[in-house]
Amino acid sequence: MTAMLDGLRAPATDIRCAGNVEAQGFGIAGPLLLSVRRFEDSRGVFIETYNRRDFTAVGITEEFVQDNQSLSVHPGTVRGLHFQVPPAPQAKLVRVLRGRIIDIAVDLRAGSPSFGRHVAAELSAENGLMFYIPVGFAHGFATQEPNTEVAYKVSALYAPGCDRGIAWDDPALGIDWGIDPATARLSDKDRVLPRLADLGPCF
Repeated sequence: MTAMLDGLRAPATDIRCAGNVEAQGFGIAGPLLLSVRRFEDSRGVFIETYNRRDFTAVGITEEFVQDNQSLSVHPGTVRGLHFQVPPAPQAKLVRVLRGRIIDIAVDLRAGSPSFGRHVAAELSAENGLMFYIPVGFAHGFATQEPNTEVAYKVSALYAPGCDRGIAWDDPALGIDWGIDPATARLSDKDRVLPRLADLGPCF
Protein backbone atom coordinates (compact mmCIF):
# COMPACT_ATOMS: atom_id res chain seq x y z
CA MET A 1 0.00 0.00 0.00
CA THR A 2 1.41 3.40 -0.94
CA ALA A 3 -1.31 5.92 -0.18
CA MET A 4 -0.40 7.03 3.34
CA LEU A 5 0.64 10.67 3.60
CA ASP A 6 2.49 13.08 5.89
CA GLY A 7 5.09 10.62 7.12
CA LEU A 8 2.63 8.79 9.33
CA ARG A 9 3.19 5.38 7.83
CA ALA A 10 3.17 2.66 10.48
CA PRO A 11 5.98 0.12 10.79
CA ALA A 12 5.78 -2.62 8.20
CA THR A 13 5.16 -5.09 11.01
CA ASP A 14 1.78 -3.49 11.71
CA ILE A 15 0.08 -5.33 8.87
CA ARG A 16 -2.89 -7.63 9.43
CA CYS A 17 -4.32 -10.00 6.86
CA ALA A 18 -7.48 -12.09 6.81
CA GLY A 19 -9.18 -13.62 3.80
CA ASN A 20 -9.21 -11.04 1.02
CA VAL A 21 -8.35 -8.09 3.32
CA GLU A 22 -5.03 -6.49 4.25
CA ALA A 23 -4.99 -3.75 6.91
CA GLN A 24 -2.10 -1.48 7.82
CA GLY A 25 -1.91 0.85 10.81
CA PHE A 26 -0.69 4.42 10.97
CA GLY A 27 1.63 6.19 13.39
CA ILE A 28 -1.50 6.91 15.46
CA ALA A 29 -3.26 3.93 17.00
CA GLY A 30 -6.78 3.16 15.75
CA PRO A 31 -7.21 4.13 12.09
CA LEU A 32 -6.42 1.54 9.42
CA LEU A 33 -5.77 1.66 5.69
CA LEU A 34 -7.31 -1.34 3.96
CA SER A 35 -6.73 -3.09 0.67
CA VAL A 36 -9.06 -5.79 -0.61
CA ARG A 37 -8.26 -8.37 -3.26
CA ARG A 38 -9.39 -7.57 -6.81
CA PHE A 39 -10.59 -10.39 -9.04
CA GLU A 40 -10.03 -9.43 -12.68
CA ASP A 41 -10.90 -11.19 -15.92
CA SER A 42 -11.97 -10.27 -19.43
CA ARG A 43 -15.29 -8.90 -18.14
CA GLY A 44 -13.72 -6.46 -15.70
CA VAL A 45 -13.27 -6.52 -11.92
CA PHE A 46 -15.06 -7.97 -8.89
CA ILE A 47 -14.30 -6.72 -5.36
CA GLU A 48 -15.67 -7.93 -2.04
CA THR A 49 -15.86 -4.53 -0.35
CA TYR A 50 -16.98 -5.78 3.07
CA ASN A 51 -16.87 -9.15 4.79
CA ARG A 52 -17.72 -9.07 8.48
CA ARG A 53 -15.61 -12.13 9.33
CA ASP A 54 -12.45 -10.84 7.65
CA PHE A 55 -12.84 -7.25 8.82
CA THR A 56 -13.35 -8.43 12.40
CA ALA A 57 -10.18 -10.50 12.10
CA VAL A 58 -8.10 -7.41 11.23
CA GLY A 59 -9.58 -5.38 14.10
CA ILE A 60 -12.75 -3.74 12.73
CA THR A 61 -15.43 -5.08 15.05
CA GLU A 62 -18.21 -2.49 14.77
CA GLU A 63 -21.61 -3.32 13.34
CA PHE A 64 -22.23 -0.86 10.50
CA VAL A 65 -25.83 0.33 10.44
CA GLN A 66 -25.98 3.01 7.75
CA ASP A 67 -24.43 3.57 4.32
CA ASN A 68 -23.84 7.10 3.00
CA GLN A 69 -22.75 8.36 -0.42
CA SER A 70 -21.76 11.81 -1.67
CA LEU A 71 -21.05 13.33 -5.06
CA SER A 72 -18.78 16.38 -5.17
CA VAL A 73 -18.89 18.05 -8.58
CA HIS A 74 -15.88 20.32 -8.17
CA PRO A 75 -12.30 19.51 -7.19
CA GLY A 76 -11.35 21.31 -4.00
CA THR A 77 -14.62 20.46 -2.26
CA VAL A 78 -14.08 19.94 1.48
CA ARG A 79 -16.49 17.92 3.59
CA GLY A 80 -15.62 17.99 7.28
CA LEU A 81 -14.26 17.75 9.78
CA HIS A 82 -17.25 15.88 11.24
CA PHE A 83 -17.98 13.49 14.10
CA GLN A 84 -20.75 12.43 16.47
CA VAL A 85 -20.40 12.46 20.25
CA PRO A 86 -21.89 9.89 22.67
CA PRO A 87 -24.42 8.44 22.95
CA ALA A 88 -24.24 8.02 19.15
CA PRO A 89 -20.54 8.10 18.19
CA GLN A 90 -19.66 6.79 14.76
CA ALA A 91 -16.86 4.70 13.37
CA LYS A 92 -16.55 5.00 9.58
CA LEU A 93 -15.35 2.86 6.70
CA VAL A 94 -14.66 5.10 3.68
CA ARG A 95 -13.98 4.30 0.02
CA VAL A 96 -14.07 6.17 -3.30
CA LEU A 97 -16.31 5.02 -6.15
CA ARG A 98 -15.13 7.63 -8.66
CA GLY A 99 -12.37 10.23 -8.55
CA ARG A 100 -9.83 10.85 -5.78
CA ILE A 101 -9.72 12.38 -2.29
CA ILE A 102 -7.33 13.22 0.52
CA ASP A 103 -9.03 11.63 3.53
CA ILE A 104 -8.29 12.89 7.04
CA ALA A 105 -8.85 11.60 10.58
CA VAL A 106 -8.08 13.79 13.62
CA ASP A 107 -7.63 12.21 17.05
CA LEU A 108 -10.08 13.72 19.57
CA ARG A 109 -9.78 11.04 22.27
CA ALA A 110 -9.35 12.54 25.71
CA GLY A 111 -6.02 11.53 27.21
CA SER A 112 -4.68 10.17 23.94
CA PRO A 113 -0.96 10.81 23.43
CA SER A 114 -1.79 11.78 19.85
CA PHE A 115 -4.70 14.12 20.70
CA GLY A 116 -5.06 16.79 18.01
CA ARG A 117 -2.80 14.95 15.56
CA HIS A 118 -4.09 13.56 12.28
CA VAL A 119 -3.50 10.83 9.77
CA ALA A 120 -4.14 11.15 6.06
CA ALA A 121 -4.58 8.81 3.12
CA GLU A 122 -5.18 9.20 -0.58
CA LEU A 123 -8.20 7.16 -1.64
CA SER A 124 -9.24 6.77 -5.27
CA ALA A 125 -11.35 4.60 -7.49
CA GLU A 126 -8.10 3.52 -9.08
CA ASN A 127 -6.24 2.39 -5.95
CA GLY A 128 -9.34 0.87 -4.34
CA LEU A 129 -8.11 1.56 -0.80
CA MET A 130 -10.45 2.00 2.16
CA PHE A 131 -9.95 4.04 5.32
CA TYR A 132 -11.25 2.82 8.69
CA ILE A 133 -11.80 5.65 11.19
CA PRO A 134 -12.71 4.50 14.70
CA VAL A 135 -14.86 6.29 17.26
CA GLY A 136 -13.01 9.24 18.78
CA PHE A 137 -11.81 10.79 15.53
CA ALA A 138 -13.10 13.68 13.43
CA HIS A 139 -13.28 12.88 9.73
CA GLY A 140 -13.17 14.93 6.57
CA PHE A 141 -11.95 14.84 2.99
CA ALA A 142 -11.02 17.11 0.11
CA THR A 143 -11.74 16.12 -3.47
CA GLN A 144 -8.85 16.15 -5.92
CA GLU A 145 -10.81 15.47 -9.11
CA PRO A 146 -14.18 16.54 -10.56
CA ASN A 147 -17.28 14.44 -10.01
CA THR A 148 -15.82 12.49 -7.11
CA GLU A 149 -18.14 9.99 -5.44
CA VAL A 150 -17.45 8.76 -1.90
CA ALA A 151 -19.25 5.96 -0.08
CA TYR A 152 -18.92 5.17 3.60
CA LYS A 153 -20.40 2.96 6.26
CA VAL A 154 -21.09 4.24 9.77
CA SER A 155 -21.60 2.36 13.02
CA ALA A 156 -24.39 4.59 14.39
CA LEU A 157 -27.37 6.26 12.78
CA TYR A 158 -27.21 9.97 12.07
CA ALA A 159 -28.16 11.81 15.27
CA PRO A 160 -28.54 15.59 14.82
CA GLY A 161 -28.23 16.21 18.56
CA CYS A 162 -24.83 14.49 18.59
CA ASP A 163 -23.51 16.04 15.38
CA ARG A 164 -20.31 18.06 15.86
CA GLY A 165 -17.36 19.36 13.85
CA ILE A 166 -14.11 21.28 13.91
CA ALA A 167 -12.74 23.79 11.42
CA TRP A 168 -11.02 22.14 8.51
CA ASP A 169 -8.43 24.93 8.27
CA ASP A 170 -7.57 25.25 11.98
CA PRO A 171 -3.83 26.11 11.96
CA ALA A 172 -3.35 24.03 15.12
CA LEU A 173 -4.14 20.88 13.12
CA GLY A 174 -1.57 21.54 10.39
CA ILE A 175 -3.45 19.57 7.74
CA ASP A 176 -2.35 19.60 4.10
CA TRP A 177 -5.54 18.97 2.16
CA GLY A 178 -3.83 18.97 -1.22
CA ILE A 179 -5.86 21.95 -2.46
CA ASP A 180 -5.67 25.75 -2.56
CA PRO A 181 -7.45 26.91 0.63
CA ALA A 182 -8.49 30.14 -1.09
CA THR A 183 -10.68 28.28 -3.57
CA ALA A 184 -12.01 25.53 -1.30
CA ARG A 185 -15.72 24.83 -1.56
CA LEU A 186 -17.54 24.21 1.74
CA SER A 187 -21.07 24.10 3.04
CA ASP A 188 -22.30 27.05 5.10
CA LYS A 189 -22.30 24.75 8.12
CA ASP A 190 -18.67 23.74 7.67
CA ARG A 191 -17.50 27.35 7.25
CA VAL A 192 -18.43 28.21 10.86
CA LEU A 193 -17.22 25.14 12.76
CA PRO A 194 -15.15 25.87 15.88
CA ARG A 195 -11.41 25.40 16.20
CA LEU A 196 -9.99 22.57 18.26
CA ALA A 197 -9.08 24.86 21.15
CA ASP A 198 -12.72 25.95 21.47
CA LEU A 199 -14.23 22.49 21.23
CA GLY A 200 -14.04 21.11 24.77
CA PRO A 201 -14.04 17.39 25.68
CA CYS A 202 -15.92 15.12 23.24
CA PHE A 203 -14.84 11.53 23.95
